[in-house]
Amino acid sequence: MLHLFLFRRSNPEPGIRRCCEALVTVAFVILGTPLASTHLSAQWIKYPTAGVPRKADGKVDISAGTPRMADGKPDFSGVWMTGEPNVRRTGSLSSPKEAPGPREPQSPSAEQSPGDASAITASRQMANIGVDLPGGLPYQPWLVPIVKERTDNLAKDDPHIRCLPDNFLRAYGLPHLLKFVHTPSLLVVLNELNAGYRQVFTDARPLPEDPTPSWQGYSSGKWSGDTLVIDTIGLRDDTWIDWNGSVLTEAAKVREQVRRPDFGHLEIQVTVDDPKAYTKPWTVTLKQRIVVDADLIDEICLENEQSLKHMK
Repeated sequence: MLHLFLFRRSNPEPGIRRCCEALVTVAFVILGTPLASTHLSAQWIKYPTAGVPRKADGKVDISAGTPRMADGKPDFSGVWMTGEPNVRRTGSLSSPKEAPGPREPQSPSAEQSPGDASAITASRQMANIGVDLPGGLPYQPWLVPIVKERTDNLAKDDPHIRCLPDNFLRAYGLPHLLKFVHTPSLLVVLNELNAGYRQVFTDARPLPEDPTPSWQGYSSGKWSGDTLVIDTIGLRDDTWIDWNGSVLTEAAKVREQVRRPDFGHLEIQVTVDDPKAYTKPWTVTLKQRIVVDADLIDEICLENEQSLKHMK
């Protein structure tokens, strides 16, 4: 199976198609293909992002102050990619059986640079979202053999491989760009993979009492100082949140505490309370890094999708 988790963008010149770096697991199956004949230059790949703070030498100052909306609250608008792109030990992470290596410090130059849209990688949490939790995720007994089976069979039933939508927690760690569009009453997150979207309402609306389960759930946010606290319910049962096959269920309550400490970074502290799937609530931090002078590109998994016929 060829899992296209690590997508890369080719040199954005006319007639040059985007390319991808694949992860090899068992057999060769194509999940997606480069765009047919669209000129990348027509999609504003190198068009300068407005309002980017720069140093005297012209480099992006990602440590500059936090952008703010008219009401004074932090503005999360921007194009983002994972801020913790270290999934490698030697070579590429090629299987959910291969645990990510320990967190490694990034070089000072990398820490002070925006994300590189031509070399997008995945986070360490892509394969196992609880990789940094002592003892790992606190699975309920019924879930333990299921996760083991999914890991052992190389995640052949992964909804991502079948071109279904990725849950927002998982999207933070996958190698695809996310675009945040932020207004005082609404935060919209656009996922370039399959043109996905998520809405977070910040107009103080209550969460629904009996929600119809959905891929992204129902999200309502409120401010606590400069932190946006987002509560989400109403997710579908068996919603995958990592490559190992860890899940959220309909019982899940997810709280995100989102901060933008400076121009170039987002910090998202996530607490999952899902008594059906886990023995206790657990908390992880998922980081994002700004990407400038770039924008989303169509990345439609179902175009020339070849996986299902090989998995039958």
